[in-house]
Amino acid sequence: MLRYVLRRLLYTLPIAIGVSLVCFALVHLAPGDPISAVLPENASPAVIQEIRAAYGFDKPLPAQYFIWLERVLTGDLGTSIKTGRPVLWEIAPAIRNSMLLAAVAIALAFAGGCILGGLAGYTRRPAVDRTVTALAVTGVSLPHYWLGMVLIVLFSVELRLLPATGMGAPDIAHLILPAVTLSVIPTGIVARSVRASVSEIRKQEFVQTLYAKGLSGRHVLAHVAKNVAPAVMAVMGLQFAQMLGGSILVETVFAWPGTGFLLNAAIFTRDLPILQGTILVLAMLFVFTNLIVDVLQMLVDPRVKRA
Repeated sequence: MLRYVLRRLLYTLPIAIGVSLVCFALVHLAPGDPISAVLPENASPAVIQEIRAAYGFDKPLPAQYFIWLERVLTGDLGTSIKTGRPVLWEIAPAIRNSMLLAAVAIALAFAGGCILGGLAGYTRRPAVDRTVTALAVTGVSLPHYWLGMVLIVLFSVELRLLPATGMGAPDIAHLILPAVTLSVIPTGIVARSVRASVSEIRKQEFVQTLYAKGLSGRHVLAHVAKNVAPAVMAVMGLQFAQMLGGSILVETVFAWPGTGFLLNAAIFTRDLPILQGTILVLAMLFVFTNLIVDVLQMLVDPRVKRA
């Protein structure tokens, strides 16, 4: 297993370089001047040139990329144009807040998806199957921003039960609406995956053998769940990784101070160091999350290791 992990880590090197190159290119190809946010009124050409030189924007793009890459390799993601603080200082709390939100959302998705998918796949009742399938498809189809605004109007404006935006004390109250909103689509995806896996496994001969040996339904369900676990773990890992970087709409609607909210603000202010650093960190988190899921799958299912 150690050799496998080391080999996967080596594979991340070209991925990281490719991600950094694409990220740098896309950010710099976007229209607008990145230093416009810090330019004083009626700035002279000399002042503009001085500020551009201070941030390294006076150099050719290839030179800017290699200078930035060299700094990244030493742990320096640059300095925010808007705040003047190191990018790492800006990203660290945002990553923490996004991971908290994603962890709660993925826990809700896991519980709801496994219950719904397990019921549909294990009971073999057409009415239950159709109901769960309809709920899963509806959940996957709901836009995050629309659902978030509906929940705000219902629970914050009308019923006044939960805070609408921000992150305050106690955190659990502010977590509920964004976490529920973020968990709806993954719940539908997990439910469909669990349903398909359980239905397929229940058709296999070993399940019929377990029933023939007189095992109770609870024990058979435990064996089925063990075989479903690798597929569910793969889906959960992918969804968690996507939540970290794909929650920009949810975090913007609820003003949750995470990476999505930070990216949205950086886009409007053209804060290139924040954009580059955040995208790069999220991409690497995505890669390492998939690596962790692969290792966990190997531990749960020896067949993955043999493959």
